Amino acid sequence: MSIDRRLILQSAAALAARGLLAQSAPKLHLGIVIGISADPDAAIRRVYDLGFSTCQVSLRDTDDATAAKLRQALNRYDVQASAAIAGGPGPELYNFYHGPQTIGLVPRATRAARIQRRKDVSNFAKKVGIPALAGHCGFIPEDPNDPIYPEAVAAIRECAAYCRENGQKFNCETGQETPITLVRAIRDVGLDNVGVNFDVANLILYGKGNPADAVDILGPYAQGMHAKDGLYPTDPKSLGKEVPIGQGRVDFPTIISKLKAIGYKYPITIEREIRGPQQEADLRAAKAYLEKLIG
Repeated sequence: MSIDRRLILQSAAALAARGLLAQSAPKLHLGIVIGISADPDAAIRRVYDLGFSTCQVSLRDTDDATAAKLRQALNRYDVQASAAIAGGPGPELYNFYHGPQTIGLVPRATRAARIQRRKDVSNFAKKVGIPALAGHCGFIPEDPNDPIYPEAVAAIRECAAYCRENGQKFNCETGQETPITLVRAIRDVGLDNVGVNFDVANLILYGKGNPADAVDILGPYAQGMHAKDGLYPTDPKSLGKEVPIGQGRVDFPTIISKLKAIGYKYPITIEREIRGPQQEADLRAAKAYLEKLIG
């Protein structure tokens, strides 16, 4: 009887532990990237109508009136904005020849204006209650001895420190650099609010790595994720091709399984960089696909 009782108690304890683990496991939420322009209400209504509870907002204007309209829309539709996407000013050309000269905080010619833009977006996000900024830092040199490297680190640090004062995270979006280069830069910045907006397809589109393997490097820093799919580049002048989720080389089952295993708790934000009816169809299909994976 004592052995039976011990087995029963052990089994009950094991079941209880499983229940506690299930309760403590973070529930992952899906969202989309949405552009906020003249009508924030229409933009957030679209998020709601598509059945999403979160979004990352890409914005043009940072004035008080736009901030108030966006906050009202988020409240009205019960949608959470997980990050404000900060880019520009000036052209950013997403290819291998002009990208290093035009994207993010790396190019010297636009760096000061772009640091100021990120500060403006941070102030806007604080008014709205958005907890993070996300965006490309640019082609951070893989060689830490390159004179551009410490300049890029200093620029990221200035932006991140400003966000930190505003109570926000500053998330560097993957793409133009190898995973280990980005981790090196984050560590050299040395601030506790700097993380990664893990765009899984960008690693493929830029030919910088396999995103399933990159989870092992970037996962501990991931504070946001862009769900997007694509193919590796074959033209040395152009990025690979973005395709609908499930039609590219991103191994979503492995990536999401790995992120769950390390306790990832941030939204998974679908990004489909086309316009028109096909974008909506692809967003709906991606939602159905990813819901099966996140459980």
